[in-house]
Amino acid sequence: MSVGWNGSIKRQEEAVISVYDHGFLYGMGLFETFRTYGGQPYLLERHLRRLTEGCRSIGICYEPDEQHIRVWLRELMAANELTEAYVRLTITAGEGIVGLPSSEYEHPNALLLVKPLMAFDPKLYTDGRELVLLSTRRNTPEGEIRLKSLHYMNNILAKRELTAVEASQGAEGLMLTREGWLSEGIVSNLFWARAGKLFTPSIATGILPGVTRARVLELAAQEGIAVEEGFYPWDELTMADEAWVTNSVQELVPVTTLRNTEGRTYTVGGGQAGPMTSRLLALYRKDTGL
Repeated sequence: MSVGWNGSIKRQEEAVISVYDHGFLYGMGLFETFRTYGGQPYLLERHLRRLTEGCRSIGICYEPDEQHIRVWLRELMAANELTEAYVRLTITAGEGIVGLPSSEYEHPNALLLVKPLMAFDPKLYTDGRELVLLSTRRNTPEGEIRLKSLHYMNNILAKRELTAVEASQGAEGLMLTREGWLSEGIVSNLFWARAGKLFTPSIATGILPGVTRARVLELAAQEGIAVEEGFYPWDELTMADEAWVTNSVQELVPVTTLRNTEGRTYTVGGGQAGPMTSRLLALYRKDTGL
């Protein structure tokens, strides 16, 4: 497998991070995951903007060139004989002292990884998936807003809990905040609708400001759908007419079953994707060129 390493293409065994890299020592680094459509990365400029702003906020000197990233990705996909790809762009802080630095990281490392894009069963977008309420609480952001950082232990612990409770295949786990508010999934943002109105947790709850989340809110506004962002308890979700989760790879996935921590289940939308979910998914896919 070939990987992208600081603008070049290398065999995976040749791309080596120093043991003094602060991405390894202290988790100082950020990443973006996205996918291609027709071989082109979707909403790349938004992913790079979030990455750039995040790097600036934690003192990593990284200013990506969008056209360079596009060419680099195209070359990497060709090297791995991929026409479509799941993509991860990681920026690590680079080498530093053993200890906490006071200056900026001026020599970060950029790592570009690709893998074959999973083919999702079309039934996923009609029959939906289960969303399981977890006991693992969402940790608070280390700064003003949550960054897509290399500090991923909270998500991994949540994933292990989801596996331990023997959730249905393809289920997503949902975390609450320490205060008990709905936050987000392990790898997704959360939406639901009731009486024709769209709801989603506020960024102020400490969730990741997802790129797909933002695009869905834009599409909803274009369609004249009323939107509310706020702080909501679990019970609000159990009364939803329909619900869905979003991320850049899986798009909008309907949630048709809810399960609480006691194992009680709730059916959402009669067990099928709701009209708002289907409408926004169709608009989203039209935007991608599908």
